[in-house]
Amino acid sequence: MVAVLALLLAGRFAYMSMTTRPPDDLLAASGRLAPCPESPNCVSSLAEDKNHQIAPLAVHGTADAALERVIQTIEAMTRARIVTSGEGYLHAEFSSRLFRFVDDLELLYDDNVPGFQVRSASRAGYSDMGANRKRVEALRAGLAAAVVVTAE
Repeated sequence: MVAVLALLLAGRFAYMSMTTRPPDDLLAASGRLAPCPESPNCVSSLAEDKNHQIAPLAVHGTADAALERVIQTIEAMTRARIVTSGEGYLHAEFSSRLFRFVDDLELLYDDNVPGFQVRSASRAGYSDMGANRKRVEALRAGLAAAVVVTAE
């Protein structure tokens, strides 16, 4: 009986991961990243509440140079796929290892940072067990490690 329930649960998770589509509010028409839902499966540098709030990604240089560094860093991350990039904006998808749930990462260049406002959110489910926050922090660490210091 337990094996049957486990199989049904695994099937449900597999179905959910295959049927989720990108949300309609990616890069909202206002030119800003969409707000996080009330569920705890999203982080955003534009969020005002501490549960969803995360620091922007500081990346120095022009928007194009910063975007190129971000692309290189994301391409080195596991189970990542860049969907859209250009003009200071990037949308990437990350899939979970076991059930292949998809999370959306969005970056929008902001001269005031300087760098990127960031939003990372799960497409399905309620809780992400901190996966989106960990992903953004891993991206931040990867960008810091990619900085090349040159002697002048």
